[in-house]
Amino acid sequence: MKNFFIILIIKILSFGLKIIGKHGGNLPGKIAYDMNKEIFKYFKINCPVIAVVGTNGKTMTNNAINNILVNDGKNVISNLEGNNMETGILSLLIKRCTLTGKVKADYITLEVDESYLPVVFKDLKLDTLVVLDFFRDQLDRYGEVYTTLSKILEGITLVPTSKLILNGDESLLGKLDVKNPLVFYGFKTPINENKTIDVNADSKFCKFCKTPYSYNFVTYNHLGDYYCTGCGYKRPTLKYGVDEIVELTAESSTVKFGDTKIFLGQSGVYNIYNALCAYSITKELNIDDSCIKKSLESQSSSFGRQEIINIDDKEAKIILVKNPAGYNQALDTLCLNKEPFSCAFLLNDNYADGRDVSWIWDVNFENLNNVKLDEVYVSGLRTFDMAVRLKTAGISPSKFVIEEEYENLTNQIKNGKNKKIYILATYTAMINYRKYLHSKGYIKNLW
Repeated sequence: MKNFFIILIIKILSFGLKIIGKHGGNLPGKIAYDMNKEIFKYFKINCPVIAVVGTNGKTMTNNAINNILVNDGKNVISNLEGNNMETGILSLLIKRCTLTGKVKADYITLEVDESYLPVVFKDLKLDTLVVLDFFRDQLDRYGEVYTTLSKILEGITLVPTSKLILNGDESLLGKLDVKNPLVFYGFKTPINENKTIDVNADSKFCKFCKTPYSYNFVTYNHLGDYYCTGCGYKRPTLKYGVDEIVELTAESSTVKFGDTKIFLGQSGVYNIYNALCAYSITKELNIDDSCIKKSLESQSSSFGRQEIINIDDKEAKIILVKNPAGYNQALDTLCLNKEPFSCAFLLNDNYADGRDVSWIWDVNFENLNNVKLDEVYVSGLRTFDMAVRLKTAGISPSKFVIEEEYENLTNQIKNGKNKKIYILATYTAMINYRKYLHSKGYIKNLW
């Protein structure tokens, strides 16, 4: 009866928040979890549950899986807004369950914060776990990549029968000592001739013998077709892969997964990985190729993940950046532009961003000297840290437009000379700037 009344109270609270225009993504779940730490046991779920974890790409991959399943006619429950801690997942399940805890759906797909994987699935069933990648991210919260890996392995021990869909190009995911069935995906073809990882790349040394990895090719950061000359450890056999890179541009990609040619409206190699992951898991679920292709090709960008917003006559693309690996991928994509453009760099240091911003010195801003970059807008709580980093990278301060207030920043953007502008923002900077744009009518749906 206690759980019955908790569910009832939280449903009333969620409805009240909706009435006053509040999203309440985590608050209802936080209250429920504080009232009963064992509440996950109360849910009665009879459909497959899919979880997506990894440093970069969780939201886009989870949304892509959701869209494919929905387009196949399935009833899907998913945390599409990215509330991926135990409180956000709890809010979602309470919203969609009956008062007796029954959850009715064909599939549940969940983006899950790596640290909370053992918390959520200690009492909740899990059929398939998708693991994307491991990069240094918010070192004050997560520590090094091996700490993140240990959290995920801890979660895996709780679900020994769950199928694991793993990024085979991630060297930390090969030869796992687990009982679970394994499926690997990755690139079967190189993007370019690069076989050497960057000096700031993550996971550079063999996890067994500590010899530096060698590569047949590198996709980005430390991902690619790796092998160790010391102990013979190498990339596992891939079941699903990128078989051909047809075209890469600053705005999109065209690739082949097997014999299926797919146009992706989200640019960047990391988004090819996201699409390939969604392709792999839905193939495992026996979804038809034509449905997967149609869904991936119609996948829209939203909530700061290459989301396009019109600010008067300017086309602004918001790109979430939160660690060196993802930031470098964003910059590499921008560098594919052949026409002039402008950039805004928004850097915050709130808890959700990571309080230590020294990671920006591992980002290759120097590459921007090779493109036709006009105005350089700088904003956020750590405006001047970002300005110093960009100046040190060789970008002329004469291009800088420094505005700490969003209203002034937006006015400067509207008066800029370029129609195309990229806004690269850390998590809370992205959230807060979207809220400002929503208040001014530039964004219709905040969530």
